[in-house]
Amino acid sequence: MSTSDAPPLKDVVNGALEYTIPIAHKMGVEAVEVRPGYAASKVPVEGNGNHFGVMYAGVLFTVAEILGGALAIASFDTAKYFPLVKDLHIFFRKPAATDVTAAATLSEEEIARITAEADEKGKSDFTLKAVVTDANGVVVAETEGLYQLRAHGK
Repeated sequence: MSTSDAPPLKDVVNGALEYTIPIAHKMGVEAVEVRPGYAASKVPVEGNGNHFGVMYAGVLFTVAEILGGALAIASFDTAKYFPLVKDLHIFFRKPAATDVTAAATLSEEEIARITAEADEKGKSDFTLKAVVTDANGVVVAETEGLYQLRAHGK
């Protein structure tokens, strides 16, 4: 299969999500854009509410946290490496009463640093910040996570 025949990266992430994190898939978490250095995901408010009518905090956490894996699929050689989350902090800013979108980026320089360190040491830590916005563009949460790219078998 040539590169042009490969499915879009968002489809790869969504397929992986269904089997690797079934609960996120059940929530309706979905990658909407994935490319090297950038990932965005969304989740519907429908079915993800809490006892006072806004999106449940765990759903907000999940839609942001999965971006570490999406970025790894798009930015690193998955035949050599897999991502894991070591720590993640979430900062709730406003209640979310609509569908939400989360987005995160890694610079080309940071991707190169992570790759070089993982090639040399078998693993590399990196920080990823995500912003979660509602359908009106209001920031409802922000996350800062410590992730690791780790070589298979290490």
